[in-house]
Amino acid sequence: MSKKEILQSGVKQVFYEEEWYPPISEALKNLTAAQACWQPEGKASNTIWENVNHLLFFKERLLSRLQQDNTFVAHNNNDETFVQGRPNDDNAWKQTVKRTLQVHDALQSTLASLNEAELDQPKPSLPVWQQYQNILLHDAYHTGQIVQLRKLQGSWPARRPNL
Repeated sequence: MSKKEILQSGVKQVFYEEEWYPPISEALKNLTAAQACWQPEGKASNTIWENVNHLLFFKERLLSRLQQDNTFVAHNNNDETFVQGRPNDDNAWKQTVKRTLQVHDALQSTLASLNEAELDQPKPSLPVWQQYQNILLHDAYHTGQIVQLRKLQGSWPARRPNL
């Protein structure tokens, strides 16, 4: 199996196809803005919306690198990527989820168009394949946090269908 095939499989599993953990597309289904802004008492964690914006930032950064788009503006520190939405703005939340799906689809399409040699090219310093791998691991990590937050707030089913 080539690097590209491994990455393509990872893109599907992390975002769309449930294997042994839920993909982020499932973790974001049927959430309201209020649920996406919910925090456990003590505010020891980021909200779902903050996590989604954080993931979106790094996906957009990778996409801009691959498309050689110099209009992308990077934040000065990681904390600035955790942007909170408004609990009463369901339309803005739906747009955030839609944008997340669109960026992920664009990354999937871009990956399909790359050849093995292009995957080894640094953009700017790490090889493209490694940046995709980092995005996949990052998505899986934060998807786990999102599912945990949903469990704590009671918006995740106690039992899900066996796959």
